[in-house]
Amino acid sequence: MMSYLIELASLMAIFSFAIVSPGADLAMVLRQSLVHGRRSAIITSFGIGASLMFHVSYTILGLGLIISQSIYLFNIVKWCGVAYLIYIGIKALRAGQTEIAVEETMESGEAPTQQPALKAFGLGFAANALNPKAVFFFLSIFSTVVSAHTPITVKFGYGLVMASALILWFVGVSLFMTTPRMRAAFTRASKWIDRASGLVFIALGLKLATEKAA
Repeated sequence: MMSYLIELASLMAIFSFAIVSPGADLAMVLRQSLVHGRRSAIITSFGIGASLMFHVSYTILGLGLIISQSIYLFNIVKWCGVAYLIYIGIKALRAGQTEIAVEETMESGEAPTQQPALKAFGLGFAANALNPKAVFFFLSIFSTVVSAHTPITVKFGYGLVMASALILWFVGVSLFMTTPRMRAAFTRASKWIDRASGLVFIALGLKLATEKAA
C-alpha cells in the first residue's frame, strides 16, 4: 500500500507542473469564461478531465501489452519517451514569458452568450483528446514512475486522481483567473513555471533512459 502511495505522490508531483504550465487547455478555459461565462468554462473543464482519462486508459492498457509482448517494442517506446521528455524539457527551459491570448469580448459590457452544455463539454474533451503531445507525455511518466507490477485497477485509480486534480485546477481558473489582474500575474510567473518544468522533464527523461522492462 505504501509503495502505491509513493507512486501516486510522485505522479502528482510531476503532473502538477504539466497542469499549471500555460497551454491550449488553459487558453480555452479562459476564453470560455470570457465569451460564454463561468458555467460553460466549468463544463469545459470536466470535458478536459474526461479526456485525460481517455489518454490514461490507452496508456495503461497499451503499455502493459507492449511490455508483455516484446522487450524490443518496449525499448522503442522507452527511447521515444526519453527523446520526448528531454525535448519538451529543453523547449520549456528556452521559453520566454507566455502571453495568454484570449478574446476580450466582455470589455464592451455585453453579457456572455449561452452555450449548450454538451458543446462546452465536447470542446474541452476534443481539445485535449486530439493533442498528440499527451500520447508521449503519459506514456513517459507512467513508464518512469509506475511499476509494471502495479495492478491495472490501481493505475486507473491514479488516473482518476490526476483527472480530478486537472478538473479542480481548471474550475479554479474559471472562477478566479478570468480577471485581467490575475491573468497578468500568472503571465509574469509563467517563465519560472517553464524553467522548473523543464528541469523536471529532463530529469525524468534521464531516469527513463535507465529503466528496464520488468
